[in-house]
Amino acid sequence: MESLAHYPFLVFVLTFVFLSIATIAGASLHKRYPTVTADHKDDLGIILAATLTLLALIIGFSFAMATNRYDERKRLEEAEASATRTEIARAELLQPVEAEKVRKLLREYLDQRILFYDIRDISRRAQIAQRTSQLEGDLWVPIREAAAAQPTPVVALIVAGMNDVLKAQGDAQAAEWNRIPIAAWLLMAAIALCSTVLLGYRARTSMPLALVLPLVVASSFFLIADIDAPRHGLIHVGPENLKSVALGHTQ
Repeated sequence: MESLAHYPFLVFVLTFVFLSIATIAGASLHKRYPTVTADHKDDLGIILAATLTLLALIIGFSFAMATNRYDERKRLEEAEASATRTEIARAELLQPVEAEKVRKLLREYLDQRILFYDIRDISRRAQIAQRTSQLEGDLWVPIREAAAAQPTPVVALIVAGMNDVLKAQGDAQAAEWNRIPIAAWLLMAAIALCSTVLLGYRARTSMPLALVLPLVVASSFFLIADIDAPRHGLIHVGPENLKSVALGHTQ
């Protein structure tokens, strides 16, 4: 379920298919074991209403959770761009040779971070992560040499700025891993199945109309998965701020 949630369109298709089957199964149960009294129908209506209410609440909470994570990824991308822009400016305070080396490495580092947000291929992203890790080590070399040669407050400020850049990268990576828990997805799926079975059992109209609920729930699951998925789907955080820094850095 956790890996499935990375693909919103697949979530939509599977959810609609399984919930539709559950609705048809509920209708079949009604034909085999029909309710015989008005009390049974009233009790079933109360249970169905309570189940649908609980499903709506869980979907609402999950949507809010996904939205908060999406906003966090946007905020961290902006923070990463700001930290990198600041460090580029502070690098000018180094000696010319060291400053040029740091600027060159930061330019390549920015390119890798932009690819981190744009590339969806898993193998390519693994290569990007490896190259980014190498660049982080390379960036510390001139900073460390400058700190050893001139342990001044200005150099200490540059060291702190580089630490902010690397910390921002780590925070952005952690935010990408921070997804809706699998337990929440399983709970939503279980309640949705119960709701559609009950709806199919109690439905008095034609089956095409009874399939409206599976369609609505599948659409809700799709939107939650789409917002929560950092790479796949229609909605994702782009590196606009990082591209702005890279554009200014090349001019």
